[in-house]
Amino acid sequence: MDALLTALADPARWRLVSLLAERPRPVGVLAQLAQARQPQTTKHLQTLERAGLVTSHRTGQRRVYALQPAPLRDLAAALGRLADTADQAGGPRETYDRYGLSLDAERFAAKEPGWADGRSFRFSRSLTGPPELVWRHLTEAPLLVRWWTPDDLRVSELVFEARPGGRIIHEYRDAEDADGSDVVAGRAEGVVDDVHPGARLAYRLSPLLPDGSLAFTSHVDLDLRPSSTGTDLDVHWRITGSTVGSADFIAGIEIGFGQSLDKLAATLAADLRDTEHDTDTRSTK
Repeated sequence: MDALLTALADPARWRLVSLLAERPRPVGVLAQLAQARQPQTTKHLQTLERAGLVTSHRTGQRRVYALQPAPLRDLAAALGRLADTADQAGGPRETYDRYGLSLDAERFAAKEPGWADGRSFRFSRSLTGPPELVWRHLTEAPLLVRWWTPDDLRVSELVFEARPGGRIIHEYRDAEDADGSDVVAGRAEGVVDDVHPGARLAYRLSPLLPDGSLAFTSHVDLDLRPSSTGTDLDVHWRITGSTVGSADFIAGIEIGFGQSLDKLAATLAADLRDTEHDTDTRSTK
């Protein structure tokens, strides 16, 4: 595939491929139609032949070249698969486009300090597991790191002191930045306001701008209620202290925290399946 792409990357060779797609042609005619010298044309054709794109045979004094369609079809299929992967419904590219639209709108609105104050976001999820288990995932660092970032990100530093006045530090990086050599994707600092284990959690969290100042402050209230299937979780975000530079962060709240809650739901469901599997295994022994 690399040789094929290299061969097609040259505009002169692409022109020859286009001409040969119409019909087989001899070197001399190809050079005339491509408005190139014959030695150059011959070299290009040899490169295309080594890549498997053309074949040739000698007829009298002429060497006639013909296009090999199969490699082009294989390339077209590979490109189509790449496009389908990028274009899959609900996939990362769709999320990227949604964020881009939100980003444009928020940047346009961010004209002066306080522009987003009072804005709020609400989220609801029906989660597997009792409120006590969900509470642990909301407050214990080893469990928080499993879900408390949007898709394609990972927690790189986390402090969550689940008591009134307790510190919160939430830093995250690209999920594939294994050695931490890329720039930090985001960092937020905050404080816990209210704690009612298994029922209610409230905290303030402020993303940091590149200069270390606060972008805005989010007031986050989480309410847990037992349900017939586990726990109903309701989350309310409210924004204060918004700066002009906060637009990029605010644009990602609805998408990003929604993805995080989806990861929380998936984590709890997977843990339940593992527990049930372990129970079934023990019972058969």
